[in-house]
Amino acid sequence: MMQDDQRHRKPAMLNGLRQRCPNCGEGHLFTSYLKVAPACAVCGQSFAPQRADDGPAYFTILIMCHIAGFMLHFMIVYSELGPWATALLIGGIVLAGSLLMLPRIKGIMIGWQWADRLHGF
Repeated sequence: MMQDDQRHRKPAMLNGLRQRCPNCGEGHLFTSYLKVAPACAVCGQSFAPQRADDGPAYFTILIMCHIAGFMLHFMIVYSELGPWATALLIGGIVLAGSLLMLPRIKGIMIGWQWADRLHGF
């Protein structure tokens, strides 16, 4: 039996990736870099129950450390850069990647929480 108010996880998480409301996909999810809006300006969905906490930071670190590890291996094996140049290049890429990835992963987690009705959604 299908429910009328069934929430689909994949579209909600894709809307979160785009930093949009998981319900309507139109309103903004954040008011600033990582500050979650109190509610969607378009559909009125409240974001007060969301509890992403440290999850997005853990996933960002997990992904970026794997990327940095592979980059370090390939740069040592296949390039002639010295240790300082390698460290600065990898550090800059990891920093930029982390800053770009963090709000998107937080949006994905909020979309997942919304779709599965976690924490009171």
